[in-house]
Amino acid sequence: MVKHCFNVENIGKDKKLKKIYEESPKMKNNFIKKLNNDQKYFYSLIEDLENCKVGFYSVGLYPASLAYNCAMHGKSNNILLAPREGRDLLGAFSNDVLLHMDNEIIEKIERMGHYSSDGKIKSFDLKHLLLECEIVILASNSNHIQDDVKHALELRKTLNRENVVLGCLVGSFCIDNKNKNPFILCNKYPNLAFFTGFHRHGALRNPNDSFTANFCHPDSLTALIGARILNQLSPKIQVSPGVHNIECQYIKSIKNISSIFAGFVNNFHSDKPGMLPTINTILLAQCLDQAASVSLQVRKENKLENKYLSLKELGYGEEIISAKEIINDEFCEKGDYTFSQLNAVKADVLGSMTLPTEGNPTRNFQAGQVLSDMLLQLNRCPKDVSEFINWCNKNSLSQGGLEGLKSLKFWPDIYKEFKIKNNNCSMINLIYLCFNANSEEKKEIYKVLISSEEITNFCQESVKSELSLELNEKLKGGYSFNDIENLYKKLFIEKKENDFKKSENSDKIPKKNPSYINVLKIINSYFNN
Repeated sequence: MVKHCFNVENIGKDKKLKKIYEESPKMKNNFIKKLNNDQKYFYSLIEDLENCKVGFYSVGLYPASLAYNCAMHGKSNNILLAPREGRDLLGAFSNDVLLHMDNEIIEKIERMGHYSSDGKIKSFDLKHLLLECEIVILASNSNHIQDDVKHALELRKTLNRENVVLGCLVGSFCIDNKNKNPFILCNKYPNLAFFTGFHRHGALRNPNDSFTANFCHPDSLTALIGARILNQLSPKIQVSPGVHNIECQYIKSIKNISSIFAGFVNNFHSDKPGMLPTINTILLAQCLDQAASVSLQVRKENKLENKYLSLKELGYGEEIISAKEIINDEFCEKGDYTFSQLNAVKADVLGSMTLPTEGNPTRNFQAGQVLSDMLLQLNRCPKDVSEFINWCNKNSLSQGGLEGLKSLKFWPDIYKEFKIKNNNCSMINLIYLCFNANSEEKKEIYKVLISSEEITNFCQESVKSELSLELNEKLKGGYSFNDIENLYKKLFIEKKENDFKKSENSDKIPKKNPSYINVLKIINSYFNN
């Protein structure tokens, strides 16, 4: 029998989680409230799917690029755009990019965002989207998304349009303005849809490229219908349904941090292509490992009840994929990996960590390239995040567009809240301490970051469990044991103090260890779930 390591009763004990669930009762966010009572509406909706509209509110670089792709390839006019008040519809694009755009396509996009009233051309707003569309994606970043969700819920109710499904695509953790605690938006609003996939804004304007995406909603029927509606926006964007909205938003927030790390490694170690697959593989694996731990925890409270469609009918290969460990001679569930079957989500992670063959990489990847330039020129880690942001600004990377940097700021709280194990987040811990450790510790971190041997050793050792690391410590110094009794003592009798526990004075770093071992100890002094 498999036991769950996480007890649902812990929600009541964890004040932070309890507050989130108490303040945010599950919002109603479905096309059909009750299938038995809304049979007539169900038939009319399904029969008219090809005419269903999707609205994007807050038209930043991504939704504008998505609209460009739809205008370039789509035959129907079923996408509407509403910029934030005071913003231009195409204001996210630089003048240089706009000059190279097709004028006919620009005109189509303009029609997506405007209507005529009393002889005047006006921009759509959120109210228009809720009245005209079946799906409204709130495309704002973490600076505005909380206010936008609240406003959309209130406005939707006022307009009596509660069958409009709301979604988001924010790629960082949010912060509670009252208690200053970070959280996953889809965990606070468990029925909020999440739209995700690898859609690098420059690539979306390539007329020959194709993309995949996932539309995730915890109700399988809503996910299926929503994906079908979104799938018809452009023949070049294939959208599949999923139910794991919370997990996918967590992955997107974490992969934006991972993208910074990948940008650094790809730039600093560009002459060492052999190590790049190792780095990217671990970054992807740790994104999934963390999300599996998060899934096991959040789904105790927000269960996935697929009344009408099974996950296999929705497109998943398996109904459940579970990781287990042995505790006290019993199997204990440690992670739920069912979400990992959403290939567009994994493609988003891999794509964000890869240097493209044409055009620019993602903005977070570019920030990693800036970090590489810093280390090359300064021969040290950044003094703090502020120094790094200044360098980013000099390279035309504004902080507002770097969702990975926002997520990194909240990482220690997220790490504690979801009880992430160090061997599942060692790369995130490393990049966090690159900015936030003390000066002596940063010297060791710098040595690991600039050496291919040190960083690959760090990758190999940091993903091991505490038991494996402890065994390595016991065996240190003796790789051949002619005396069986001595080996037995090292394995079973000697109770050495674990070197990976927090030391009283972390500044005193042993000189005999390689730097990657010292950095592992530094990490464990800061992060000790």
